[in-house]
Amino acid sequence: MSNYFYDMLPAEEAAQLKYIPTVPEFVEWIGKQYAECPAISDTQVTYSYSQFCERIARRRAFLKQQGLTKGAKVAIFDRNSLNAVELFLAAASSGCVAIILPSALPAPAVVGSCMRFDVEAIFVRDEFKPLTEGVKAKVFPADSIADETAPVVKVDKEDPAAIFFTGGTTGAPKGVVLPHRALMRGSLNGVFAPGAQLKCHKTIGLLPLSHVFGLIRGTMSVFYAGNLYVTAEDMKATIGKLPAIKPTCLVLVPGLCEVLLGLTKMYGANFLGGQLKTIIAGAANVPPRQIEAFEQLGISLLGGYGMTEGANLSSGNADVKSRPTSVGRLYPEQEGKIVDGELWIRGDNLMTGYYKDPENTKAIFTEDGWLKTGDLARFDEDGFLYIVGRIKNLIILANGENVSPEEIEEPFYKNPCVKDCLVSEGEVDGEKVIQIEILPQMPAFEGKPWSEVEAFMNKLVGEVNATLPSTHRIIRTVVRQEDFKRTGSLKVSRNQ
Repeated sequence: MSNYFYDMLPAEEAAQLKYIPTVPEFVEWIGKQYAECPAISDTQVTYSYSQFCERIARRRAFLKQQGLTKGAKVAIFDRNSLNAVELFLAAASSGCVAIILPSALPAPAVVGSCMRFDVEAIFVRDEFKPLTEGVKAKVFPADSIADETAPVVKVDKEDPAAIFFTGGTTGAPKGVVLPHRALMRGSLNGVFAPGAQLKCHKTIGLLPLSHVFGLIRGTMSVFYAGNLYVTAEDMKATIGKLPAIKPTCLVLVPGLCEVLLGLTKMYGANFLGGQLKTIIAGAANVPPRQIEAFEQLGISLLGGYGMTEGANLSSGNADVKSRPTSVGRLYPEQEGKIVDGELWIRGDNLMTGYYKDPENTKAIFTEDGWLKTGDLARFDEDGFLYIVGRIKNLIILANGENVSPEEIEEPFYKNPCVKDCLVSEGEVDGEKVIQIEILPQMPAFEGKPWSEVEAFMNKLVGEVNATLPSTHRIIRTVVRQEDFKRTGSLKVSRNQ
């Protein structure tokens, strides 16, 4: 086992950490390990770990009273609230399978999701109640809780703990079934970062709990380390309260990192609260310029790699200064290898499969347990991983050669004047060519005419082209004045 991650922590903290393979064991452990430490807050009320786990036990009792026993599919339709967090842990520690529905789902999708995943009960926020009309499952208020408590239910580490939505490696929506072992391995992986991590951080749950990154690294890892989690039912409003909340660590996507950088330019570095030391970013590649910008504010921006099928956290990078484009090294007890340019991973962080979808499950797994990620990647001589593109995004040239658009985009993201870019297949005079759309970082061009912005970007394209094989060069350049269409995690959508 590599000591790379354990060596990041103080020796006494590394000695305390252990892999807990199931959620029921985890809930009991944090209740005892961190009993009197503050666990969760909505800024109005704060519960210690002992109080938090007692409330989870009362939620378990409510589930039991409704006949929701081991194996039952329980959906949670709420914002990032105290209720949602407690319900998730109550369901998983009752042996039920928890499914957190995205808060933006329209009524037909709510009904369809409940049918698709055989949901027996759905816990709903009051404002979302009208969207559940037509749902065949039992419907309960999200604040449902019993007066009595119920013990955790013994489960096997291979039993399903949760189902998450994903596009998978083919783009078609699927339900990823994460067993307890995978959910908990990902949660432990999220604890690792340079310096002290246990009982010393305050984190805000800004990312949706329905997203595996928000639930595992943004929430479960916080509890694993005995830290304080602050709920964020309204992300925009909560960002405005950063100066008052004073977080020490945030879990974000690069799009939100960009928002925070913009706000610090408007209001000063103290807008972030003055105590923020670490940002963990994921769900998209972290631009090196963001790493540099936060470094100037005294904040470490750390990236990594993961996918829903791998419980989100497969690798982490604590060496962003020397390797800003790497997603780091593989976490303990996980394996990775490159096969025909594609990254394959194996370990106890992997899903058991897609829900009721044996065909796609078989397609992504090899017979000996390797998961084919669909990501083009490489390892350097020190074991650091680099993601260079997605197989499904490859551009096929006229000569049959494959071009990864992400590889061409990478040097542009190193330039502080580029906010975002997108390389794709275009057409000039009836011929297929490689094209790029560039969204400038406009504050860098303040006071300058648009013609100078375009001239700068065209010059940059020429400089990048000079480093590329002739077949890979960009022929058509578009400098955008409007933002790209983006995904729910604020990534640039490749379907513009």
